[in-house]
Amino acid sequence: MGEEDFRLAVRAFLAELTGGQAAEQWEHDRALPRSVWQALGENQLLGLGYPQRLGGSGVPLLHSVAFLSELGRTGFAGFRTAVAVHSYMANHYLGQYGSPFLQRQYLAPALAGRKVAALAITEPEAGSDLAALSTLAVPDGEDFLVTGVKSMVVNGSAADYFVLACRMSDTASDSSRSKSGGISLLVVDAALPGVTAAPQPTLGWHSAGTATVAFDGVRVAGSQVIGRAGAGFYQLLYGLQYERLAAAAMAVGGTEHCLQVLVDQLRRRSAHGRQLAQFQAVRHRVAALATEAVAARELVAHAARCFDSAKLPVAECSMAKLYATELASRAADACLQLHGSAGYLEDSIAARLLRDTRAATIAAGPTEVMYDLIASSVLD
Repeated sequence: MGEEDFRLAVRAFLAELTGGQAAEQWEHDRALPRSVWQALGENQLLGLGYPQRLGGSGVPLLHSVAFLSELGRTGFAGFRTAVAVHSYMANHYLGQYGSPFLQRQYLAPALAGRKVAALAITEPEAGSDLAALSTLAVPDGEDFLVTGVKSMVVNGSAADYFVLACRMSDTASDSSRSKSGGISLLVVDAALPGVTAAPQPTLGWHSAGTATVAFDGVRVAGSQVIGRAGAGFYQLLYGLQYERLAAAAMAVGGTEHCLQVLVDQLRRRSAHGRQLAQFQAVRHRVAALATEAVAARELVAHAARCFDSAKLPVAECSMAKLYATELASRAADACLQLHGSAGYLEDSIAARLLRDTRAATIAAGPTEVMYDLIASSVLD
């Protein structure tokens, strides 16, 4: 199926999946029901970025970009983020570096929608600075004892397993404290003794099931290490570019949805005897946002093509993530502003869009870090 036909088929499926009051109920429940994951898996939408030998679809990366963009167009950022974290973030590491055992045990059922994955990197005192990670995996025979706390874990409340970034060493003060040394990725079952997840209320992304997850001396088998022990920093270096591309693609779809909500409002409402859509100041503001939305879409497609050319597109993904997420935030701000007082009501669509867009400018590296990465590629 061609990319455009695929996009339209996905749009129709997601409209049915989120239709009625379904997605609103997920927002209220602050979680996605298992039936959503099953439906996505049955329609082969959780494995787009994976080869067929792993249970994926084996389609080009631009199909994933189209899917992520259509997730954004649903207008429910918690839903789209939960799906993206599952398919394009946590499970990405299993697909790229996992052993055949880990791929059979976790990846295959996850792509089929039978298991839910979460990515546990951020800590209360460590986000983009990987050198500050303090969660520790101490060797104990052939196993590891894992201790630490992770915050802002999307899908954390419902996950069957966590892809966990930690330091793997005998002590917390040895040479592994260097930025790249000692960081490893482990798969940790959510049901293991010592794993506890507590819902973490957030400003937006209400249906993403975000949680704080504590690991208190959790015994994890050595076979749960993803790839080579100590290689986590380099695995994350690649994976974060993938994550930023996903965030950018979803932001593009989110901007397009936001613009449609705004256009509908401007055509529906009048002031001083004129339709709001007829005021020049309003028209010019919408024109600028619409132009930037097209530019953002092309920038995301360019970053995706760089991935397909086997290049590690740090600058391109940083640019796409920076531009698309900041644009989505500006569009949501304009949407609320031009809804007037009705937009400021807590249960309005405009208010939800504004709450949801802010997180994307922070997750996967905040805007300030994106500027730094881009500047390094240009100046250094």
